[in-house]
Amino acid sequence: MLDRAPRRSRFITFEGGEGVGKSTQVKRLIAALGRREIPAIRTREPGGTPNAEAVRAFILQGRSEQWGPGAEAVLFAAARLDHVNHLIAPNLKSGRWVISDRFSDSTRAYQGLTGGVDVKLIDALEVLALNGNKPDLTIVLDMDPEIAFRRVLERETEASLAQTGDRFEKEDLDWHKRLREAFLAIARNNADRCVVIPANQAEDALEQEIWDVLLRRFAELTERSA
Repeated sequence: MLDRAPRRSRFITFEGGEGVGKSTQVKRLIAALGRREIPAIRTREPGGTPNAEAVRAFILQGRSEQWGPGAEAVLFAAARLDHVNHLIAPNLKSGRWVISDRFSDSTRAYQGLTGGVDVKLIDALEVLALNGNKPDLTIVLDMDPEIAFRRVLERETEASLAQTGDRFEKEDLDWHKRLREAFLAIARNNADRCVVIPANQAEDALEQEIWDVLLRRFAELTERSA
């Protein structure tokens, strides 16, 4: 019997507004890949490496807010460059799948389309930070902002904000609505890469819908399960 050709690694990102359940589905996808003996790592942005985590803490605690969204876009790009060079690219090269909770589309949505940073600056920072490492697939989890906003408020009530210091979760409902439209616009403009999935459904059903998308996109998953 001939050995199968080695399967390529895949880079998958999850995007969407606050409170849509990205982190939960990233964990579930990592577990699903593990059950199929597909090597994969989970990461997040901002963060993923010690230097990027330091930038994450600085921004999400609100310490950069006074500098404006342009400066924040630069900080995110610096963190992303370190993340790509020291975690994402090496793991992809070694054959592992990389699943990231947020990536460069979040900068476009938060600082670009919502924050008003010039698209030329966003484009330039993205070219620098990605260094050719673009996602193979981006799952955009979409939810009515009023529902997502209630989720954020519930987390706030449970005092999780005191632990994470996430200043973006503290924005008002109108801001969350603009953010949702920003992600939907990104998905429309990148239909070859992005898939929008309604997030207001049971976690198991959402996990299955995400897996069905992967089966359609990546033939090697069907071959592996055959």
